[in-house]
Amino acid sequence: MSASVSSRAEAAYLGLALGDALGATVEFLTPREIVQQHGVHREISGGGWLRLKPGQVTDDTTMALALGQAILKCERRIEALACAEAFDAWMRAKPVDIGNTVRRNLIQFRKTGHPEAPYSEHDAGNGAAMRVLPAALATLGKSEAEVRAACRVQAHVTHHNEVSDAACEFIALMVQDAIQGASLRDLYRQRIIPFVVHWPIYTWRGRWHANPSGYVVDTLRAVIQSLMETDSFESCLVDVVNRGGDADTTGAIAGMLAGALYGVEALPERWLNMLEDSIASSVTGQARALLPS
Repeated sequence: MSASVSSRAEAAYLGLALGDALGATVEFLTPREIVQQHGVHREISGGGWLRLKPGQVTDDTTMALALGQAILKCERRIEALACAEAFDAWMRAKPVDIGNTVRRNLIQFRKTGHPEAPYSEHDAGNGAAMRVLPAALATLGKSEAEVRAACRVQAHVTHHNEVSDAACEFIALMVQDAIQGASLRDLYRQRIIPFVVHWPIYTWRGRWHANPSGYVVDTLRAVIQSLMETDSFESCLVDVVNRGGDADTTGAIAGMLAGALYGVEALPERWLNMLEDSIASSVTGQARALLPS
């Protein structure tokens, strides 16, 4: 794997963690509340409803790391049982935050031993999409069908829903294209437009998508809009987290996409210096280990 691809993979994973840490401070606030409390929120400062330390991350990053561990344990294969066991171990370790759908379906896994949640039209939350990056890295170079299948395997442990699947697959393919050198214009033409044509509910044009909820459609519309309307890693992440709502997750997803797109040189040094050392080393180490040799 080329040095450029490896570097952009690391930037994507660091971007996920940076967006998570930046957005967690303003999670569940409205844009107006953010202005009142922070002006424009642009620094990794901790706090928020979870009362985090500066540079601390949430379930977006730690679930991705759990998924990455499962994939590496299986020699870079994405296997449902290994994913379910890794997520269950993650939950038993009492993470700082956990989504209701994730909790419910992992408890179901404990009861049944079956690693795939039942299909539910209500399980279109953010939990599967926010953690998909390791699957994207491990399947780099594989066919699009294989990438999509891998995304669904990890997703269906907790989120068995076609709307969630569409988001996971879209994010993974976007990350892969960007890691391999696609420009924002390339991504717009080759991925974003075909995606919203096939899935019109994800159309981001028109109104400003503020205060996105835990519904993956709201989240991804805000992320796409921020990505398309900014021109740097920092401006994209500042834009998306200041929309409020599920800001750690919009920050995480925008961060992995913008990191892959703009590269490690674009990551603000002051943000990197704030990120927990253990998290920074874990995500960069996983990024290198997950890529095909």
